[in-house]
Amino acid sequence: MRGRNTTMRNKKIRLFFVDSAFLALTTLAVSAYAQLNLQSRTELTTPLDRLRPGVTAVQIFDELLAHNALRAVTLLNYSALRTYQVVDLKGKVHAEEVGRMEYLAPDQKKFVVTSEKGSPLVRRLALNALIASEIETAAGKQHHDSAISPANYSLDLLGEQQVGPYHCFVVQAVPKRRDKYLFEGKVWIDAEDYAVVRIEGHPAKKISFWIQRADFVRQYQKVGDFWLPQRDMTFVDVRLYGKKVLTIDHHDYSVNSPVATYRSGENTQSF
Repeated sequence: MRGRNTTMRNKKIRLFFVDSAFLALTTLAVSAYAQLNLQSRTELTTPLDRLRPGVTAVQIFDELLAHNALRAVTLLNYSALRTYQVVDLKGKVHAEEVGRMEYLAPDQKKFVVTSEKGSPLVRRLALNALIASEIETAAGKQHHDSAISPANYSLDLLGEQQVGPYHCFVVQAVPKRRDKYLFEGKVWIDAEDYAVVRIEGHPAKKISFWIQRADFVRQYQKVGDFWLPQRDMTFVDVRLYGKKVLTIDHHDYSVNSPVATYRSGENTQSF
């Protein structure tokens, strides 16, 4: 009996730390809003070209902030189908949540779950926590200044590179403080629109003792006049649990619909 109790206690301890690690990781992914047409984890294969003359970090910051400000006033609403998954490096799905995220400017978001599978514990403590955190952030209930701005980052210009159909400036983003809501890594910025196309990096501050490493990539796509998330991948190495991957696929966008309403349906769970 004593051995059985010890085994059960160890299992509970392990689950606690695993779930806590995933919760911290997914909270970071939303709060950082690190701004992946990433089909795999491999690096980009196109060459890095020399930067054209006259481009400066100040210019890129100014154009990027101007683009973000314009997007804020012209993006009235959108709806997108999302698939959240936690998988291992062999591709086994441990948890999955599928649903539709709807945004209504300036600060309303709603997610309606249409299907789910895998571990209820991981869905509840990782995926559901991630979705809820994004909704709270949009509503202003969480205040974390994580924008790519001169207040948070300095930019080192690396060159230019093709990312799928987009020609981009490539910069190294260096955070100005050790903050788990900031990141350190590379940013690809469209050379025509000055919108973020891709980011890859890791948190500027270690998330927790239990997460040994966390690397993320986010890829954007252009939908009409707007740049919106396409795919997120976060690779995490958790003590006692191993390496796992959190992916979020964004597709089937509807942007600036004349009548934006929150959809609902039978057998769905709403956030």
